[in-house]
Amino acid sequence: LQPRYLEHFRYPRRVQRDITQKGYEKKRAKLLARYIPLIQGKRLPITTAAVSKQQKSRSTNSRDERFRSDVHTEAVQAALAKYKERKMPMPSKRRSVLVHSSVETYTPPVINLFCLAGVPVNSRVSSKIQQLLNTLKRPKRPPLKEFFVDDFEELLEVQRPDPNQPKPEGNQMNVLKGEPLGVVTNWPPSLLAALQRWGTTQPKAPCLTALDTTGKAIYTLTYGKLWSRSLKLAYTLLNKLTTKNEPLLKPGDRVALVFPNSDPVMFMVAFYGCLLAEVIPVPIEVPLTRKDAGSQQIGFLLGSCGVTLALTTDACQKGLPKAQTGEVVTFKGWPRLIWFVIDGKHLAKPTKDWHPQVRDASAEIAYIEYKTSKEGSTVGITISHASMLAHCHALTQACGYSEAETLTNVLDFKRDAGLWHGVLTSVMNRMHVISIPYALMKVNPLSWIQKVCSYKARVALVKSRDMHWSLLAQRDQRDVSLSSLRMLIVADGANPWSISSCDAFLNVFQSRGLRPEVICPCASSSEALTVAIRRPPELGGPPPGKAVLSMNCLSFGVIRVDTEEKLSVLTVQDVGQIMPGANVCVVKVDGTPYLCKADEVGEICVNSGATGMAYFGLLGITRNVFEVCISLSGVPVSDQPFTRTGLLGFVGPDYLVFVVGKLDGLMTVSGRRHNADDVVATALAVEPMKFVYRGRIAVFSVTVLHDDRIVLVAEQRPDASEEDSFQWMSRVLQAIDSIHQVGVYCLALVPANTLPKAPLGGIHISETKQRFLEGALHPCNVLMCPHTCVTNLPKPRQKQPDVGPASMIVGNLVAGKRIAQASGRDVTQLEDNDQARKFLYLADVLQWRAQTTPDHPLFLLLNSKGTVASTASCIQLHKRAERVAVALMEKGRLNVGDHVALVYPPGVDLIATFYGCLYAGCIPITVRPPHPQNLATTLPTVKMIVEVSKSACILTTQAIMKLLKSKEAATAVDIKTWPTILDTDDMPKKKLASIFRPTSPDMLAYLDFSVSTTGILAGVKMSHAATSALCRSIKLQCELYPSRQIAICLDPYCGLGFALWCLCSVYSGHQSILVPPLELESNVSLWLSAVSQYKVRVTFCSYSVMEMCTKGLGTQTDVLRVINLSCVRTCMVVAEERPRITLTQSFSKLFKDLGLSARAVSTTFGCRVNVAVCLQGTAGPDPTTVYVDMRALRHDRVRLVERGSPHSLPLMESGKILPGVKVIIAHTETKGPLGDSHLGEIWVSSPHNATGYYTVYGEEALHADHFTARLSFGDTQTVWARTGYLGFLRRTELTDASGERHDALYVVGSLDETLELRGMRYHPIDIETSVIRAHKSIAECAVFTWTNLLVVVVELEGSEQEALDLVALVTNVVLEEHYLIVGVVVIVDPGVIPINSRGEKQRMHLRDGFLADQLDPIYVAYNM
Repeated sequence: LQPRYLEHFRYPRRVQRDITQKGYEKKRAKLLARYIPLIQGKRLPITTAAVSKQQKSRSTNSRDERFRSDVHTEAVQAALAKYKERKMPMPSKRRSVLVHSSVETYTPPVINLFCLAGVPVNSRVSSKIQQLLNTLKRPKRPPLKEFFVDDFEELLEVQRPDPNQPKPEGNQMNVLKGEPLGVVTNWPPSLLAALQRWGTTQPKAPCLTALDTTGKAIYTLTYGKLWSRSLKLAYTLLNKLTTKNEPLLKPGDRVALVFPNSDPVMFMVAFYGCLLAEVIPVPIEVPLTRKDAGSQQIGFLLGSCGVTLALTTDACQKGLPKAQTGEVVTFKGWPRLIWFVIDGKHLAKPTKDWHPQVRDASAEIAYIEYKTSKEGSTVGITISHASMLAHCHALTQACGYSEAETLTNVLDFKRDAGLWHGVLTSVMNRMHVISIPYALMKVNPLSWIQKVCSYKARVALVKSRDMHWSLLAQRDQRDVSLSSLRMLIVADGANPWSISSCDAFLNVFQSRGLRPEVICPCASSSEALTVAIRRPPELGGPPPGKAVLSMNCLSFGVIRVDTEEKLSVLTVQDVGQIMPGANVCVVKVDGTPYLCKADEVGEICVNSGATGMAYFGLLGITRNVFEVCISLSGVPVSDQPFTRTGLLGFVGPDYLVFVVGKLDGLMTVSGRRHNADDVVATALAVEPMKFVYRGRIAVFSVTVLHDDRIVLVAEQRPDASEEDSFQWMSRVLQAIDSIHQVGVYCLALVPANTLPKAPLGGIHISETKQRFLEGALHPCNVLMCPHTCVTNLPKPRQKQPDVGPASMIVGNLVAGKRIAQASGRDVTQLEDNDQARKFLYLADVLQWRAQTTPDHPLFLLLNSKGTVASTASCIQLHKRAERVAVALMEKGRLNVGDHVALVYPPGVDLIATFYGCLYAGCIPITVRPPHPQNLATTLPTVKMIVEVSKSACILTTQAIMKLLKSKEAATAVDIKTWPTILDTDDMPKKKLASIFRPTSPDMLAYLDFSVSTTGILAGVKMSHAATSALCRSIKLQCELYPSRQIAICLDPYCGLGFALWCLCSVYSGHQSILVPPLELESNVSLWLSAVSQYKVRVTFCSYSVMEMCTKGLGTQTDVLRVINLSCVRTCMVVAEERPRITLTQSFSKLFKDLGLSARAVSTTFGCRVNVAVCLQGTAGPDPTTVYVDMRALRHDRVRLVERGSPHSLPLMESGKILPGVKVIIAHTETKGPLGDSHLGEIWVSSPHNATGYYTVYGEEALHADHFTARLSFGDTQTVWARTGYLGFLRRTELTDASGERHDALYVVGSLDETLELRGMRYHPIDIETSVIRAHKSIAECAVFTWTNLLVVVVELEGSEQEALDLVALVTNVVLEEHYLIVGVVVIVDPGVIPINSRGEKQRMHLRDGFLADQLDPIYVAYNM
């Protein structure tokens, strides 16, 4: 390394004295100077008194430790002080776990007349949203680099590197050679030879002492016992275990070793017994339950290793979960195993002539050590006999082990350093190991120190966690001494944060005999075994090194000593020198393994005789890890292959190795590398112990929208309040933002003890990540910050303002695109006009039918039992209509032209009163009756329609009349202001003097009132001419004649449902079987049974009905047996929305076996201005489906793609355009005609267009042009009605009845419902579809915007503990699929999202309910 990068490496070593109080204050002041003005006189939480107290307790020659570990905390505190003023909106959580029924909790404002009115500003929600907007308004620290290539392709561009980022400038590194392995006289030729030697020549020498959970020694295994018991086991394995008279094992077979951490003695016997029997031990953890974290992966490893036998102890076998047969259960994902207990009584004594083969160390596999990768997959690393021996040799030399030394081991003896030092190298050198079980450490964290003291141990093997724990417990102990230790090996010294534990430990225990040079951090990896270890000075090690590195430079992979002493520094200690007999180099992390420069962080690679051989059975990844050919500018640096260690670091002065992180914990965010451990340390520096448990924090990254996003999950203490936890979370975000200059995407707190644990404490990271992604983590607090983290969104779209309609049409013509227009068949050619003239007034038609075919049945009403509730023939209907007309004139004293509200349940009465009004010259308005159980929400709508329509009279039944005047009604509306209410239950049988005949076909026939999905109540005027034209078009399209029967399961109050129910039968003479949708609630099969029973060819239903049948009938096989749907030629869904293709497909699929033809199901399209634009009918080509690019659609372009291509959206044609109807696609703003590759507003011209709005409450001027629009260019003469729906036309390959190519109309969605976000047009249904797919418990979803924030409301169908899982999943899916950041996620109970009678979501009602705080949500998350 060049000198300027190194001056600070040496600094801590030159100044090996303590920093004075004054010096400390000075240094601290200098460090915090940049932040002091921001703190504005507020004291930092670290007081001088506390500092000086600590000063006194330290001896004079300790290292610079207090400064190191607490400065990180101070840096965090100072960084946080900057943010003091930021107030973030706290999520709101439901206190009650009571789930209310949706009707009571949710009272939407009946009709939102002014779409944005009615938002109480003082509500809790709107103030939180205001807070959220305020936090989002602040400029983000890095300016958002938004990239975009072509607004059509909408590519997310990779972040360009910052030209000012630090780059490595050091010299080229070379391969580093370790000291040679010394030649030892009398060194055994193999590990088993060493065991044989000590077992026979020193049988009484102690080998291993096991302790119980009180710290008592329960057993000491001598070398003689180890040898004899291993022999017994080897003999038993080879000679006594048979299946079908064949030996169960042959040399080279793999055997699982399942031993608890508390039984090292049995494990050691089993391990050496296997080696003697020449079978390969695979040590694994004891599976405690069927669902242990990672247990399935262990099973996969055992299966791939072909393991059939597991060795264990009697006690352990008894503790395993058993099946009913008494055998050990087969764990999930595990192969079938034979369990063999190796306690003494089960082993056979070898015969006199049996001797094991003690061979020299060879390249054969000795044992397999398991390792779990970052993704959670478990692999087995094979270690050969030769590697095992070489590793023992290297460790013996590096640590200076000698015969009969005592070593205390706190680590897991089954793998890693615990196995290498405590089971293998110890036997090589006839050492005595004191094994301290994890359970004892949990009870008494000081136990290892007490054992070092009582056994005068020379070496101790620990992790920094054990040092940290003992610090917390050391106050009670005065009489321990660590003076016997010559080496305190810190096995996880490669973790950059181990330095704080080492420093703090030394600081406390130096007064108890611990010498500073005794602390020896080491670095190791499962693949390369021990990589480096610090040697004590007596073994010739250089003085320890320390580097204070800039975290920002490290994130670019560059080493810079931090001279300005910024807050964001990483202080690392060396892990000593490389192992004897090894060659080491540092290679680039990404791409081809080239050697790094001296000041560059890379992956450490090792070449030596003491590394692992391979991943068992995995050739491909073995080559990438164990056989790496390293080159320098293309030329190999060595003819020997290297092994990757997975450690990231560099080589400093004196050839000391420094490790700054692991590949497994590496998170690459926007091209910068961050280490999970570093982020954990910063989180812990934010007053940790109050709110979360120290060791229970997991940090990992998930890929969302082509980049890694950081997720932090911690276990919350049960006593932490909601408010405190939220404060802690927001401070953690700010600290990480300041220190690492990276945003945290999601921070989640889970209840104590719920994170999956690794075998010996710690958190199972990959399992935690898996649960997070599956929505199975069940957090109790969540904070998402997508606004800061997601910086690679496409650029917002800028609309070109200067393109006018003329240039657009010219552009289309030049591009060879046809203008998007189409029309249905010509009515005049289809039917003689005499008949059309005769049938101009429906009242005339009914009289004519009553005379010519009096007994012809027109209507048949079914009740929920499927029996006929009432019928009406032509003459019956005529007579009832006459009676109604008489009542209107005599009782109601109404005049011609008066408006009459008809408030009836679906039935024949409604139809009769409608014709009664026509007979009397009154204008009927059909109104849905109020719901008796829910007057509060349904009655105001009735009242409003009656008032807005200026009705002079209400016709209804006696029961409803009582309801309208009841006390309950009085609480909802003013019942005194009702107009005259007449009940038609018993009317006088008087004959009508004369039936009213309109003077002109343009006179008003009826008013059609309905509430749009955006909550606007509008009534449209239908003239007599339009009414008969509508019936005529439907008659022609569906081929309706008096001999036909059709079944209708629709609400009869507005739109096409009303026309089919009340008008068409009278016009065409066919019989209508009426099925009120409400009856399906008590008998789901009613509609389909009727269709089957009456052998109906044409039937109509709504999406709600189709959904009820799909969900309700799937399981009722007995009901379905009697239904036959082969008679159905066409089943049409009446809708005013984009066809719900998934629902229609699942309906077709479900009822296919009942004879329903796949071609039968189709949809219709109508809207306010024209209730029937498209309708499939009985003839003509089948409805087509196209797949369009959803990204292009956001730019109002239509680009067809193949099925299954990314971002594809299936759209189904909305039926055939009706006869006499013309359709064109127009630009929403310029009103110019569009080409067929554009999405635009559907405009319609037809004789059955409504003539105008009777009233749109408060918005008359706004809608004046809805019925009389003209194109601004092209055909400017035709008068069109604007539907308010976006769609496009496509010419298909199919031909229609006239032999022309068929033009299909595709409806994409309502213009009023679209969301304008980032300059693009989104359809709520697309976002909702993505969200519903995100988790199995999401029952329904609705989205809306509020002040440019996207709000997503999801109904949770599951337990409330799943509520917070959904927040991250919803945010992820909307980002991934729609490039949008969700502002607020609201989790509610099922049934809260309001739905109208057509089954459409009322998103604006929902929005008003949310802002007025009426939803009683389970949880509301405000994404930062």
